[in-house]
Amino acid sequence: MAFLLDNVWSTFLIILFFGGSIFVHELGHFIAARRRGVQVERFSIGMGPAIFSWRGRDGVEYRLSWLPLGGYVLLPQLADLGVIEGRSELREGAAAPSGDGAARSLPPVSYPSKMIVFAAGAFCNMLFALALATVLWLIGQPEHDEIATTRIGYVLQYLPDNPAQAEGAKAHEAPKVLSPAAQAGLQVNDVIRAIDGQPVKDWFEVRQLIVLSAGHSADGQSQIVFTIDRGGQRMDVPVHPRLSGEDRTRQVGIDAGFDLILHGVTPGSLAEQAGFQAQDKLISFDGRPMINYFSSADYLDSHSAKPVRALVLRGGREVALTIPPRPGAKPGADFGFQFSSGEHLVHVSPFTQVSDQVTLTFRTLASLLNPRSDVGLSGMTGPVGIVHIFRAAAENGLRDILMFTILLNVNLAVFNLLPIPILDGGQMLFATISRLRGRTLPGNLIMTTQSVFMVLLLLMVGYVTINDVRRWARDDQADRPQPAVAKP
Repeated sequence: MAFLLDNVWSTFLIILFFGGSIFVHELGHFIAARRRGVQVERFSIGMGPAIFSWRGRDGVEYRLSWLPLGGYVLLPQLADLGVIEGRSELREGAAAPSGDGAARSLPPVSYPSKMIVFAAGAFCNMLFALALATVLWLIGQPEHDEIATTRIGYVLQYLPDNPAQAEGAKAHEAPKVLSPAAQAGLQVNDVIRAIDGQPVKDWFEVRQLIVLSAGHSADGQSQIVFTIDRGGQRMDVPVHPRLSGEDRTRQVGIDAGFDLILHGVTPGSLAEQAGFQAQDKLISFDGRPMINYFSSADYLDSHSAKPVRALVLRGGREVALTIPPRPGAKPGADFGFQFSSGEHLVHVSPFTQVSDQVTLTFRTLASLLNPRSDVGLSGMTGPVGIVHIFRAAAENGLRDILMFTILLNVNLAVFNLLPIPILDGGQMLFATISRLRGRTLPGNLIMTTQSVFMVLLLLMVGYVTINDVRRWARDDQADRPQPAVAKP
């Protein structure tokens, strides 16, 4: 019953926020068209054949369609998008819907009205994003210490190219190659100030700029320039990233530095025997500062043959503890430490939230279009991937749903304003060209161009959907408990 209720709730949130984002976009076109005196023939959520439809008293056909790839408002005076929206009964020269056989001549629409109507969808998406950001500003959003930092807390020694190789490396079955960060000499406690000249304010931005980077050195190697503070000295460190992980993205092998707080200790474990308690803040092992999960685990692995002196902060005072030797302990063994990073609510200005998402969207778009970057169509997410992310966000609560919906609406606004036929920006481009040349573009040219781009868009959506399904299956497999394997 709990499983069913969780899925019903997730489905409701997906319909409300994903469907609502599309609805808001099309509502913008609808309202602007009405305000500018433009004829509206159909208002559809979804594309393709109608699931059901009805005609309102205002003469507009309202429908819900089968393909959840967006929506449209049919405006016969502005653009002939029959390849997407279907046949228009009101277009000039067509029979009137009353069935009297008379031809309805549609008056031309001014250039300013066209631009306002076409841009209104993106404008409403931005307003919706701003409204949700205002809600998030009022209730606050969680910020983890491991994100609210640019301090390096861990430098991975060996960076495998893929998860399979990582497992092999643990079993000494694959060659070990130093990670890009280790090769470049990045160190724990280095504070990252900028990446490729772009200032960073948190670890999310650090990861973002690493993945989206497109720099290359003079000899053609992929390169990212880290501007860091080390012991009060600022320096630039060139790092040569490698493609790693399931999604083959640029990685360098670093993780954030933050306070390690024990939220619990496993009963009967080595940690409990050593005297660790919940709410202890780990300061150091053998005098070496510990500011990352992985660095603490690596230290215990590499010093298993001797006791380790631990220093923790408990109730405002330092307490020394001793972890006994662990002869024969396997790398990555669980010693009963249940670490967490600190978390607190922050109230970020709605305008800052939206501007951050606009920056992210343009960075991603620039990287996608840059032939020297390693970001391709395989890294994009389509409707299936969006539903998957919404489902995951729903499990984490309303705040995550709001944060992702803000990003989604900013993406919808920016994407729809791109000068690509069949998108709003493409229609604005056609209108502008017609305005400059003093006469409308040939109808056959517009229809052919839109048909070609519609096919390309569907092919792209199909390709992205295949990758989305693979990611979803991979994530579900990772979340599924693995059966125990009997060992000799």
